[in-house]
Amino acid sequence: MASPRSFGQPGPPPPPPPPARLLLLLLLPLLLPLVPGAWGWARGAPRPPPSSPPLSIMGLMPLTKEVAKGSIGRGVLPAVELAIEQIRNESLLRPYFLDLRLYDTECDNAKGLKAFYDAIKYGPNHLMVFGGVCPSVTSIIAESLQGWNLVQLSFAATTPVLADKKKYPYFFRTVPSDNAVNPAILKLLKHYQWKRVGTLTQDVQRFSEVRNDLTGVLYGEDIEISDTESFSNDPCTSVKKLKGNDVRIILGQFDQHMAAKVFCCAYEENMYGSKYQWIIPGWYEPSWWEQVHTEANSSRCLRKNLLAAMEGYIGVDFEPLSSKQIKTISGKTPQQYEREYNNKRSGVGPSKFHGYAYDGIWVIAKTLQRAMETLHASSRHQRIQDFNYTDHTLGRIILNAMNETNFFGVTGQVVFRNGERMGTIKFTQFQDSREVKVGEYNAVADTLEIINDTIRFQGSEPPKDKTIILEQLRKISLPLYSILSALTILGMIMASAFLFFNIKNRNQKLIKMSSPYMNNLIILGGMLSYASIFLFGLDGSFVSEKTFETLCTVRTWILTVGYTTAFGAMFAKTWRVHAIFKNVKMKKKIIKDQKLLVIVGGMLLIDLCILICWQAVDPLRRTVESYSMEPDPAGRDISIRPLLEHCENTHMTIWLGIVYAYKGLLMLFGCFLAWETRNVSIPALNDSKYIGMSVYNVGIMCIIGAAVSFLTRDQPNVQFCIVALVIIFCSTITLCLVFVPKLITLRTNPDAATQNRRFQFTQNQKKEDSKTSTSVTSVNQASTSRLEGLQSENHRLRMKITELDKDLEEVTMQLQDTPEKTTYIKQNHYQELNDILSLGNFTESTDGGKAILKNHLDQNPQLQWSTTEPSRTCKDPVEDINSPEHIQRRLSLQLPILHHAYLPSIGGVDASCASPCVSPTASPRHRHVPPSFRVMVSGL
Repeated sequence: MASPRSFGQPGPPPPPPPPARLLLLLLLPLLLPLVPGAWGWARGAPRPPPSSPPLSIMGLMPLTKEVAKGSIGRGVLPAVELAIEQIRNESLLRPYFLDLRLYDTECDNAKGLKAFYDAIKYGPNHLMVFGGVCPSVTSIIAESLQGWNLVQLSFAATTPVLADKKKYPYFFRTVPSDNAVNPAILKLLKHYQWKRVGTLTQDVQRFSEVRNDLTGVLYGEDIEISDTESFSNDPCTSVKKLKGNDVRIILGQFDQHMAAKVFCCAYEENMYGSKYQWIIPGWYEPSWWEQVHTEANSSRCLRKNLLAAMEGYIGVDFEPLSSKQIKTISGKTPQQYEREYNNKRSGVGPSKFHGYAYDGIWVIAKTLQRAMETLHASSRHQRIQDFNYTDHTLGRIILNAMNETNFFGVTGQVVFRNGERMGTIKFTQFQDSREVKVGEYNAVADTLEIINDTIRFQGSEPPKDKTIILEQLRKISLPLYSILSALTILGMIMASAFLFFNIKNRNQKLIKMSSPYMNNLIILGGMLSYASIFLFGLDGSFVSEKTFETLCTVRTWILTVGYTTAFGAMFAKTWRVHAIFKNVKMKKKIIKDQKLLVIVGGMLLIDLCILICWQAVDPLRRTVESYSMEPDPAGRDISIRPLLEHCENTHMTIWLGIVYAYKGLLMLFGCFLAWETRNVSIPALNDSKYIGMSVYNVGIMCIIGAAVSFLTRDQPNVQFCIVALVIIFCSTITLCLVFVPKLITLRTNPDAATQNRRFQFTQNQKKEDSKTSTSVTSVNQASTSRLEGLQSENHRLRMKITELDKDLEEVTMQLQDTPEKTTYIKQNHYQELNDILSLGNFTESTDGGKAILKNHLDQNPQLQWSTTEPSRTCKDPVEDINSPEHIQRRLSLQLPILHHAYLPSIGGVDASCASPCVSPTASPRHRHVPPSFRVMVSGL
């Protein structure tokens, strides 16, 4: 059995024992190991007199040196002796004296429980139980107290498990529990306005219970526990997660050995300094970091790194002694008591619980005093020393008296709330390798006192409880907007100049052939595209959210309509050229500007249908996209979260795909027309080269611009700059390619652009052709391609006529040898000759000239020139040829031939009369030549 010690009231030595008791005294040394609580008063104190009945108190605590917590029991004994002596001196329990009997539990469950039952069985009737250091032993005994009607008061059991009053209704403690620091932590968080914290807990029941209670305390106090992490051996992963969740205020619950590992991990993750605040338990041993730095070094953490990470942490623990200079219930201040305690312990190691043990003895004395007063006031006339373990009534009286405890002790105000001590919590801070007290929390008054100029933070102010995120709307730079707006205005001025040039010279043949109305539409489309740039640059810094949402729709409509108007007009007039020059039937075809306007209107109608459906089904909305945080350029402890406005809808990709597909088909149609009309030889009509260049530039720039704009959507300045430059470049290039060549040509050689590059005729030819062909004044009224073909065919037929005339002349000269042949020709072939010569009317019958010649040759494949008249064969051939009659006949045949074959090519004068070379006395046959044989005689 455990050997008990007792502390009681000293008195004179007891009288010599009678002979009957002498034998018992001789056997006492043999019985001491079997009977606990049979001896032991205060050291050096005489035994109380027999007339003073004792009030026995059961003391349960570890006392042996072999147990680690045995130092706690040995360290509080001097404080217990001081309290008992002072209570005796004040005669607080007269006529009784306080008899504390100590039992060594050795911090073992079995031994502690055996000591408790031995004390009950073999010892006196104990009124109360004092002690309870080891949580496991204390919890086992405290759970059975109600069955023995015993009230227990502990001075060192801080485990939160014992706070359960349903399970431990007879358990009290003068030391605050581990959970008592949580209201103090809450007060500290509120003091510095920290509303977002994280917890890091070692996987031990004691720390887990504190963490769970802290969660309940913070719940409903507008303080967020953003992350809860726990670990067993390696805390680095948990520390890393806390950093990933942007936890700045860390509430730690771990022992001192794990604390070194935690701070080493914090150093590796850079979770220390001005941005972080660690709050950890403050009950570690003094200079604990010196004891565990070797273990920290084993994890590749140097001592200086450990100290750097620890700098500024705040420790929270109960206050061992009150710092107030106020006299306690014993009549001494806490500082006076501390001096007496240090003098009395004489070589025994101090214990941080000695003040709570001292106040605990006073609590027991005051409780018994109130219980005696209650019994005296009752009509039962029961004495307190009559208590036994089955006396439920007296047990309840003592329990109620314990709940009424309220006095100022050396550890502060001693008061219980549901059996828990409402004590004082101190705050210490690690500064320059030492712990400094910086404040304390009074649980009774619920007040926090921060000692002035003691708490120090790494920065100029307390750390923020989270990264302060400053949401900043990314805006388009005003200088950039101004520069691009100036370029846009210049582009619009240029477009206005082209519009003025087009209107002023609309009656010029060059401008008229290039369709001035379509040119005006091209300029209008370019100006609309320019105008959209102003709208693309207006964001939240210039307009409200509602206005921005409206601009999303307006700028899309303007750019789409402008694009279609410009390129639709360009492709429409190119289609007209293609329709005329590809007319294989050579029929006269007139396409007026009204029809081209209808074509452009149809293209715009398709655009409007797409845009209206877009707006009705899935309109564009203002959306705000947030991007990853950026550090503050000014170096403040804040982060910038960029926000960017977008114009988007649910099915943005589908609608853009429809618009792009339609515009792409329009561009392909323009490329087809440009390719088909590439061989048109009139510069005023052939814009295929410029259309191809425009389509190429616009296509390439749009593809590049769209890709770069998508990649830089998080940079509004870059995106706006690219979009604006693409629009400016495309619009300017298109307008310049359409109008600059016309302007240059009109200033240098306006007629060359309206002429055929393949055939250049003289002024006389043009005069003659003007009588036989349709004048080309406008592509709307004549077919230039048809004229070219007719002129080429006309030239070929003239060459054929010349060859036939030469053959005819040779045959005619041969026939002049005999009068008979001449007569035969005159009589039989005059009509055939007229048919041949009538080819001179070819230019007046454009479609029938070739047919007449062909029919004539088909009907007379072989002229019978060999037929002769017999009456003329005897004439002299020389005489016949040189006769005036023969010469006149030859001239009458040759002059028409010269007229039709040669004179037009050298520019002869057109005579309306008959040939002047024909004699008035010529044969009547010659006078009957049709009037169509008009002879050009000048230059002959």
